[in-house]
Amino acid sequence: MTMITLSLSLPSSSFLISESQNQFFHGSCKLAIPQLLRCLSYGCFWFSKYRPMKILQLQGLFLILLFTALFGINTRSVSGKCLDDQKSLLLQLKNSLVFESTISVKLVNWTQAIDCCGWKGVNCDLNGRVTVLDLNSELISGGINQSSLFRLQFLESLNLAYNSFKSEQIPPSLGNLTSLRYLNLSNAGFVGQIPMELSLLTRLVVLDLSSFHFPGTPSLQLENPNLVTFLRNLPGVIELYLDGVNISASGSEWCQAISSSVPYLQVLSLSNCYLSGPMDVSLQKLRFLSEINLGSNNLSAPVPEFFANFRNLTALILSSSNLNGEFPGKIFQVPTLQTLDLENNRFIDGSLPEFPKNSNLQKLVLSSTKFSGRLPDSMGNLMKLSRMEIAGCNFSGMIPSSMANLTQLVYVDMRSNVFTGPIPSFQMSKNLSYMDLAHNNLSGPVSPTHFQGLSNLVNIDLAYNSFSGSIPASLFTLPSLKKIQLSNNQFNSLSGSPNVSLSPLDTLDLNSNKLVGPIPPYFFDFLSLSVLSLSFNNFSGILHLESITRLQNLTKLELSYNSLSINVSESTLSSFPKLSILKLASCKMQKFPPLWTQNKMIHLDLSANQIWGGIPNWIWKVGNGTLAYLNLSCNHLVDLERQYAVPHSLSVLDLHLNQLHGEIPAPPRDAIYVDYSKNNFSSSIPAEIGNNLIYATFFSVSNNMLTGAIPQSICNASFIQVLDLSNNRFNGIIPQCLIETNTATLGVLNLRSNNLSGAITGTFPQGCALKTLDLNGNRLEGQFPGSLAKCTKLEVLNVGNNNIRDSFPCFLKNSSTLRVLVLRSNKFQGGIDCPGVINNTWPKLQIIDLALNNFSGDLPPNCFLRWKAMQVDMGTAQPDLNHLGFEFLMLNHFYYQDTVTVTMKGLGMELVKILTVFTSVDFSCNNFTGEVPDTVGALQSLYVLNFSHNALAGGIPSSLGNLSQLESLDLSCNKLSGSIPVELASLNFLSFLNLSYNQLVGMIPRSTQLQSFSETSFEGNEGLCGSPLNTRCSSSSTPPSSNKSDSVSRTVFDWKFIYTGLGFGIGAGFVVGPLVFWKKLSHWCDEHIERFVRMILPTLGFLFPCCNDVKDEAEDNVDEVSSDEDYDEMEDEAFQGRYCVFCSKLDIYRKKAIHNPKCLCHELPPISSSSTSSSSPPSE
Repeated sequence: MTMITLSLSLPSSSFLISESQNQFFHGSCKLAIPQLLRCLSYGCFWFSKYRPMKILQLQGLFLILLFTALFGINTRSVSGKCLDDQKSLLLQLKNSLVFESTISVKLVNWTQAIDCCGWKGVNCDLNGRVTVLDLNSELISGGINQSSLFRLQFLESLNLAYNSFKSEQIPPSLGNLTSLRYLNLSNAGFVGQIPMELSLLTRLVVLDLSSFHFPGTPSLQLENPNLVTFLRNLPGVIELYLDGVNISASGSEWCQAISSSVPYLQVLSLSNCYLSGPMDVSLQKLRFLSEINLGSNNLSAPVPEFFANFRNLTALILSSSNLNGEFPGKIFQVPTLQTLDLENNRFIDGSLPEFPKNSNLQKLVLSSTKFSGRLPDSMGNLMKLSRMEIAGCNFSGMIPSSMANLTQLVYVDMRSNVFTGPIPSFQMSKNLSYMDLAHNNLSGPVSPTHFQGLSNLVNIDLAYNSFSGSIPASLFTLPSLKKIQLSNNQFNSLSGSPNVSLSPLDTLDLNSNKLVGPIPPYFFDFLSLSVLSLSFNNFSGILHLESITRLQNLTKLELSYNSLSINVSESTLSSFPKLSILKLASCKMQKFPPLWTQNKMIHLDLSANQIWGGIPNWIWKVGNGTLAYLNLSCNHLVDLERQYAVPHSLSVLDLHLNQLHGEIPAPPRDAIYVDYSKNNFSSSIPAEIGNNLIYATFFSVSNNMLTGAIPQSICNASFIQVLDLSNNRFNGIIPQCLIETNTATLGVLNLRSNNLSGAITGTFPQGCALKTLDLNGNRLEGQFPGSLAKCTKLEVLNVGNNNIRDSFPCFLKNSSTLRVLVLRSNKFQGGIDCPGVINNTWPKLQIIDLALNNFSGDLPPNCFLRWKAMQVDMGTAQPDLNHLGFEFLMLNHFYYQDTVTVTMKGLGMELVKILTVFTSVDFSCNNFTGEVPDTVGALQSLYVLNFSHNALAGGIPSSLGNLSQLESLDLSCNKLSGSIPVELASLNFLSFLNLSYNQLVGMIPRSTQLQSFSETSFEGNEGLCGSPLNTRCSSSSTPPSSNKSDSVSRTVFDWKFIYTGLGFGIGAGFVVGPLVFWKKLSHWCDEHIERFVRMILPTLGFLFPCCNDVKDEAEDNVDEVSSDEDYDEMEDEAFQGRYCVFCSKLDIYRKKAIHNPKCLCHELPPISSSSTSSSSPPSE
């Protein structure tokens, strides 16, 4: 590096210019040519305090610098011969410092034979005095405090960065070097309080004390002195780097300290300094600021809009600062802005504005913020943009096609947004090396021309989108491409074979697509390949493992869940690559592949194959102590070869769904996940098994034939989150420590279908973590502990089919997360209304089963209104098809699936996966009384409703017609009366109905749905008639029409019918009037009309009783079916007594006239049907 020394008539001033970097002050001030030009116009403010210097001299100086940079004027290093005292001081310094000579490139070459001004890291002025000392990256670890360094009185630049001073404090003696303009101690290993003596360096222009600080490790501090005191004597500083220094100041403190002490500041870098906000307005006094870095603080405030007023602003870095509010859009449009970094501010939002042409923006980093909206078409104006990171935001819409014009792009990360549509072509971005568009909604084909000519592209990630069509073969020929990640798309083919040299790929991930046919042979020609992932496709054919042997760099091979048949041969054993991850699930293998020489294996998955026989001993030696994951589940394995030793290194051991028998193997000592479920193990659990589950989060031995008691040592599993011992033959009591200790971490405790007995003892702890507690199908007794109320995260509680004697669990009334409550078949008693409940109780409840208990009392109407999850109208709501379950070990996506048995359509049904939209209410086989509340009709998303075998009375509420999703309705064996509401005819999804054995009457509403059920659905209701029953209905039993339009009143008058009715009314008045007011005429009409009716009705088969023979209770018996004997008696007496034509009506079913007893009939003599007589009209 050629150095130019320019001596100026300034007090002790000699400035060095690095021609190779065009930078001011030894290459550290970063004052480039454009800044030099601006400096001319500003009059060089940082020299304004030196009155002897004239502006003309300054302009001359900078013209020399400018011409040197622009026209490449050749210069030579000007330096005097090193003075002996200076050389002696440097050699003393070397001897006192502790450094690594094998790494050193400077100190190790300092020798007596060479002039010290020619030593690496040393520069001198014309007089041979040392002015520059650069010892960065020499791995110095000590010896500085008592060294001769502090006697180099003419030193103007000192760089000790990137050394290792082993947590020493900054030497206070540095304050003796009063000529220093440049001091760099960054990442040198210094910690503790920054000494006050550094504030004596009043000529400092650049101060860098920054360091990479990690939480929990020592750091530099500014407490005494604080920031205000420390900066007070350093007014000439234009670049201040204190990153990683613990300043711990509020917004007003640090902002005012800086703005008042260093008014000419250009670069402010205070990242990770424990600063808080909000940022004070005093910062806007720093009108020369060009670079601001306040990242990794806790500012907790919006970004001030006055940042847009810094007319020299080139870089604004505010990443990880807990910013909030809307980001000022004006800052994007600052013409000088080159870098904007807001990464990892989860609470700041905003959108991208329209960008002006010729924008200087080069680096845009907005990842992990709440920025949203569409990318503007003016993105194409960012012609200097080289780095764009907007991952993890909420941007949507299509990626603008104008981005195809960004020729300077190098790095593009747009993953995890909501972009849609196709991707634009990037073939003009010749420098592009990294592209990540994963986790969006992008779709359409990927054109072969999109990446044509991108010779620098190293990484492309389009995973987790909806791209379709063919994967272009040209992608595999890009000369620099190392990683192709296209997993989780809809690609269905590969377009031919490449006809040129292949890319130097090390990663090829095509997982989870729809690729078909054989695996292309050229995949095994990527000789640098270390990752080959082809799982979850439709690749077919036979694959010989010998083809893998060419890929000697391969460390990860995934071929699971295709239609492949893997041909296993032991001949490949010696040449097989040393893999760390091998996934061959569902590959139709019938024997174990030869892996006993694999000594680097970490992850092995051979599940869902057709492997028979025993588990070989050598499987436990795979990896030579490094194997962490072993999955042999879903095969036909029957036993474990004896003398096996399960390695302690295993974190995951999955043997479920085999035919293994005998004793269960002891879990690995450091296991996290162990699954022995669905086998034929028949031993008891070893008494000390808990000592091997100390770190376990999942342990399942469900669906075996294990016996004996649950060992107390199980409580040693202090990190357990899922414990499933269900469907075995365990007996004895539930260990008390399991309730009192382990439920602090347990999310799932499943002990169902065993022979456990006794009471549930122990107290659930505060902060109980249980989400699922399943004790169904045991012989548990006593009361249920009220301390379960501490389990505020509880979602599934299933204690059905036990002998628990208790009242309704009102102690859970404040649980807002409960989704499934099963108390079925116990000895619970009393009412189900919880007194004092004001807030919503169980708003997420979707399944409640209280059947086969001794509950009594009325059904509280309000409780149905509190179950909000059952009130969602599924006709309009977006259905949530998730299942109830418990997610644990989230990084590995392990998931435990809840199950429950419900009675639906008259049958017990086990729901292995409980959809969050499935809802069921079963109160059957109790002693509930009163009426069915109308509020049940509010449960619009209900699938199953069962109130059968109770003592419910009253009518069936018509509001049940609102249950549009109902598939099963059972109200049988109650005392329900009245008619069946016509609204039930609209339940189109109803596939099971039982209303039998009630006191229902009337005709069954006519509808395709109700008439599709068998007669047994309605039997035992003597008053019911109509299809599907064989009992016919009378005319009086005709139900109301289900057509609502018939009942709508008309609002338009038709005067034609009004006139007609009026005419008939007047005519009837002339006829009826005399009959009402003239008694003789009335008797004469009655007599003749009655005789006429008596003669006509018998010929039609009808009976017509007289008034005197109709009893007062006749109205009550209108709709009852008479016996044959009663019918005969009535027929015999039909023509006896008196009757009135105007007070009777015909009953078609009974074939007789029914008299209204409230009518005042006229007294008339009985008349025989056979008699004929005439009479003249009465005289007036």
